[in-house]
Amino acid sequence: MSWFKRVEKGIITPTEEKKETPDGLWYKCPSCKAVTNTTEHRKHLYTCPQCNYHDRIDSAEYFEVLFDENKFVELDPNLTSADPLEFVDSQPYPNRIAITQKKTHLKDAVRSAHGKMNGLDLVVSCMDFKFIGGSMGSVVGEKIARAIDYARQHKIPFLMISKSGGARMMEAGFSLMQMAKTSAKLALLAEAKVPYISLLTDPTTGGVTASYAMLGDFNISEPGALIGFAGPRVIKETIGKDLPKGFQSAEFVLDHGFLDFIVDRKDLKQQLTDLLSMLQPEEKPELAETETVGKKAKKVK
Repeated sequence: MSWFKRVEKGIITPTEEKKETPDGLWYKCPSCKAVTNTTEHRKHLYTCPQCNYHDRIDSAEYFEVLFDENKFVELDPNLTSADPLEFVDSQPYPNRIAITQKKTHLKDAVRSAHGKMNGLDLVVSCMDFKFIGGSMGSVVGEKIARAIDYARQHKIPFLMISKSGGARMMEAGFSLMQMAKTSAKLALLAEAKVPYISLLTDPTTGGVTASYAMLGDFNISEPGALIGFAGPRVIKETIGKDLPKGFQSAEFVLDHGFLDFIVDRKDLKQQLTDLLSMLQPEEKPELAETETVGKKAKKVK
């Protein structure tokens, strides 16, 4: 005797009446595997409500997090890469750029903008990892350099949000030149006494780490971000030794003195506001002009 007996045989629901869950309604955390709806995930600024895993986000989301009412003016939005080396791997470099632009709706791997953050002026350059792994080419270096120039000219603090696999191999030496160019621009920013905050997110590696990402007046990071120059596997094969647990994590880098602090994304806007507020010079009260009449001083109205 069977434990279960079907009263009606066959599938009786017509195909057109079947209801399926639409894509994009649920988010599964890659760390703790907890499942939450995407609305809740976005409410927590793309962090896991269970384990606080910080999911990778791009410039559009960071601008939404930082700028008041998501209002900003983008700088140099139409710069695109040329092909000075006529580079070809599995396909010509111009084709790869065109395909990636169409897929991501981005011009290159960084976007720069200026706007208000809790009422404070701020210039932000933010890298997009989905554009050829956030690789640093000539356009990335040029847009960052121009954003630094804008910050320097207008005396506005500059925030760099890094997320990159390193220099772009399709531009070879041209991409490596961006390390020197951006570093020189940051030196000018320092001379002008304009604050520079570098936010390292997951992952920040290669030539980006070796240049502007580690040159901030304050170097900060999100929890759990991978930060390093070469990858752990390459380092292990080079030195022939096992690496420490958590090697190249933000927490490991902080413990060894290369970061100033780690900030939760949900606290990022307020902590940046507090930091920049402390860095602003205090306005000295204007002293009333006086004129001396005999032995007495009289205020001049």
